[in-house]
Amino acid sequence: MRKSGILMPIFSLPSPYGIGTFGHAAYDFIDFLHKAKQSYWQILPLNPTNFGDSPYQSFSSFAGNPYFIDLDLLVSDGLLTVDEIKSFDFGEDIENIDYEKLYNNRYKVLRLAFNRFKPNAAYAEFENKNSHWLDDYSLFMAIKSANDYKAWYEWPDNLKAREKNALKAAQKEFIDDINFHKFLQFKFNEQWSALKEYANKYGIEIIGDIPIYVALDSADVWSNPKQFQLDDEYIPRAVSGVPPDAFSEDGQLWGNPLYDWDYMKKTDYSWWKQYLGKALERYDTVRIDHFRGFESYFAIPYGDENAKGGKWVKGPDADLFDALKAEFGKNLPIIAEDLGVITPAVRKLLKYTKFPGMKVLQFAFDSDNLNAYLPHNYTNNCVVYTGTHDNDTIMGWLENSDKATIKHAKDYLNHQDDNSFNWALMKAAMSSIADTCILMMGDLLGLDSRGRINTPSTLGRNWQWRIKGECINDWLANILKENTVLYGRERKTQ
Repeated sequence: MRKSGILMPIFSLPSPYGIGTFGHAAYDFIDFLHKAKQSYWQILPLNPTNFGDSPYQSFSSFAGNPYFIDLDLLVSDGLLTVDEIKSFDFGEDIENIDYEKLYNNRYKVLRLAFNRFKPNAAYAEFENKNSHWLDDYSLFMAIKSANDYKAWYEWPDNLKAREKNALKAAQKEFIDDINFHKFLQFKFNEQWSALKEYANKYGIEIIGDIPIYVALDSADVWSNPKQFQLDDEYIPRAVSGVPPDAFSEDGQLWGNPLYDWDYMKKTDYSWWKQYLGKALERYDTVRIDHFRGFESYFAIPYGDENAKGGKWVKGPDADLFDALKAEFGKNLPIIAEDLGVITPAVRKLLKYTKFPGMKVLQFAFDSDNLNAYLPHNYTNNCVVYTGTHDNDTIMGWLENSDKATIKHAKDYLNHQDDNSFNWALMKAAMSSIADTCILMMGDLLGLDSRGRINTPSTLGRNWQWRIKGECINDWLANILKENTVLYGRERKTQ
């Protein structure tokens, strides 16, 4: 069935308090999608961000980002007052996030709410259901705070090694901070669950996003070190990345610890079952980043300055997905991020799993007519994007790409007008035979590079883009609906 949707990060939603949340604007956006006859809202990972602000590097693969807890909803709960919220500075730029101000002030106001919170039956149920990750995560964050936020592998040896007596002492000493982090996760889950229920009621499904790897400085690795390729001192033997290519002569050094797939197989992939299980609970469909890493992964010796010394190592391949399908059912709602250099072995795995891969139109016009990203080369079982969170906006791409690429795109689309070029590319995506089409919100608004979400391998102004409240309006919804109906992608229910 032909469907479509919009990729819009939670953090990019309008809000008077510095960052998008699960509050009023999120519900307005669902109403917008409903009016526009869309079927999907795709978001980026919801996990807590660490010091780089990237949702793909988190202190936990299971926890939610406390920044997304809506403060006005806490007022409705009787846990905060409006005056208290307004006494904190979350930044005044309504189009960009100031993460430093959020870091310095958001937890202070959330602590006020926690101090008024009285645990109830719903809290007890949440705590019990999620204890397999919540206990370790809350303790991890409490110990990190007490150790000046140092990485866990720099903690005292007894805490680093999770010695039983040391953990018991820490649980007793930091009980208030532990309960604070459990409260945050409870409120995150409560607000997100209500928002997702509202979306589903109107026929909007949520496409979530999970990274293939976890951060080294995370509760995941600290509490499950045997699942990863670490030495006796908890130092990675090798780390993640991708090899040198035409775009980067040094390759990309991501630095994530690699999984010990042999150990995971012995445990019947229990960690991955928990990881995917949480994602399937939180989202309707799950996009898995860097899917090719399951067939073979690139291992770079720890301590190397770039990716030149890495090598490809065989991964779990289909064995992992056989185990996951045995656990959750054979029709797993997964989108495979299969971008980049894809080998025949990766294509074989994708075909075996029957997961739809991704087609990105911005990658389609830099070679010949055999380019896999050109619409005439698609099969039905794929998801077409004009761009992703790692791409420039369409209008930014139009301005910054080489002349030959843009000429090819304009000739292919039979569209020479720069002013409406974003719609030409979006219509090419919507008219394609791909079962699913996902458009970027920034492209709907016709934004230039100022609307870009992330520029890979750079530090600075990433993950900051936000929209103004007036951008979510009926006029734009009607234009999107007309094109959605025109190309047979309108939502058929609700």
